[in-house]
Amino acid sequence: MYAIIETGGKQYKVSEGDVIRVEKLDAEKDSAVTFDKVLAVSDGSALKVAGDVSGAKVSGTVMEQGKGRKVVVYHYKRKTGYHKKNGHRQPYTSVKIDKISL
Repeated sequence: MYAIIETGGKQYKVSEGDVIRVEKLDAEKDSAVTFDKVLAVSDGSALKVAGDVSGAKVSGTVMEQGKGRKVVVYHYKRKTGYHKKNGHRQPYTSVKIDKISL
């Protein structure tokens, strides 16, 4: 059984027991989170979408809050001596999927 959820402007295919990294959520470690925006659910035999999954929910537990790898952003303009170096680390929340309910 799997579900397709949307959070943080992205879509994720999840099953029970999966650990996913999503955009940062305002939740403490070991707290419960619920994803209400379920786009589709497959129960093994059929895929249910749209109106069939209007009451579906996916619940999980926050495993950790963290930052991803550093991405270096470098701006350079030739002949002028202009260069600027910046770094960015995107924050994320790691969530373990506990239950998919229809």
